[in-house]
Amino acid sequence: MLGRLKEFLHWTTAARPEVDIDNEIYSHLRPFRIPIILIIIISMIGTLGYVAIDDMSLIDAFYQTGITFTTVGFGEVAPISDEGRVFTIVLIILGFAVFTFSLGMLTEVLGRGQIISLFKERSMLYKVARLKNHFVIFFHNEYAAELAHQLRAAHMPFVVVDGGENFLKEAEAHKYPYYINEAPHLDTAILKAHVSSAKGAFCLSRNISDNIAMIGTLRLYERELGRKPFRILASCEDQKDAEKLKKLGADNVVSPTTLMAQRLSAIAIRPDMENMLESFLYRRDTPLDMEEIEIPRHSWVIFKRIKETHLREITHTSIVGIKTKDGKFLPMPGGETQIMVDSRMIIIGTSEGIQTCRKLIRKKDQPEELRYI
Repeated sequence: MLGRLKEFLHWTTAARPEVDIDNEIYSHLRPFRIPIILIIIISMIGTLGYVAIDDMSLIDAFYQTGITFTTVGFGEVAPISDEGRVFTIVLIILGFAVFTFSLGMLTEVLGRGQIISLFKERSMLYKVARLKNHFVIFFHNEYAAELAHQLRAAHMPFVVVDGGENFLKEAEAHKYPYYINEAPHLDTAILKAHVSSAKGAFCLSRNISDNIAMIGTLRLYERELGRKPFRILASCEDQKDAEKLKKLGADNVVSPTTLMAQRLSAIAIRPDMENMLESFLYRRDTPLDMEEIEIPRHSWVIFKRIKETHLREITHTSIVGIKTKDGKFLPMPGGETQIMVDSRMIIIGTSEGIQTCRKLIRKKDQPEELRYI
């Protein structure tokens, strides 16, 4: 009954991290057990002592013990005998000793800095546990910093994972919203980054062996979960390494050296075209966008000719290319081109137009908009 009520009211339980560090926090708090036990014992002795020596009521004895034990100096709540005053002096000395001992222990624990770091990490783990369809950036460097800047501008959630000693300072300097200070290849890092709910991952180490190990770890973890494949993107220094990473399971591999060479050659050969692409496609505030849309098997556009879909008239977008199932690319397809199963369209237009086009293509039945064309 309670479960049905929660479902009806859309109540959800708070997301919990996959790694619990509460035991580690408790281990650092364990030294405080002795001071707390001593305070309780002395409070009991003081309360019972005042009741027995000066026949105080239980509440008066407890209050007198409290103000005496803490040495606040509020005075006597009731007349105290000579024996009671001697007992009070002993209680004051014991209280001063216990508080001095407790203060020294508190200073020592906080001085290590571990307990504060653990509480910060615990808070971060709970924040990461709430993420869904996020990206995980493994290994922090200048590529990761720039990628994080771009993802943040695009409002895409991400977690940066690195095991470096200075990574926490670097993460705060770069204002990463979510970060994990753990060696990326460890199972603990995979669990702390909540990879099970991630959309994909970036492997950005300069060492090719680190990227190889990371890709293999992610693919194995993916099989253990039995979930749909992660989208894994990696970086490398040369094209030979790029081929290796693709064979090992990377979906896309980017070589900064190759990209720079291609960009410079494009600028040298076709400067006007490069300037146009820079103005309309690469800028975040551009009114023009380009996207690849997969044609689902249930789509109403299957086996129709492009001109029969009237997508251009409805969404004000243009189809500039089609990738077929066998990997062939048809540039600038004409109106008579037939749309086949498992093909992909490359659409250019405004962001709103592309989004509308994607929604229309994913429909099972022919949209009503065609009646008015």
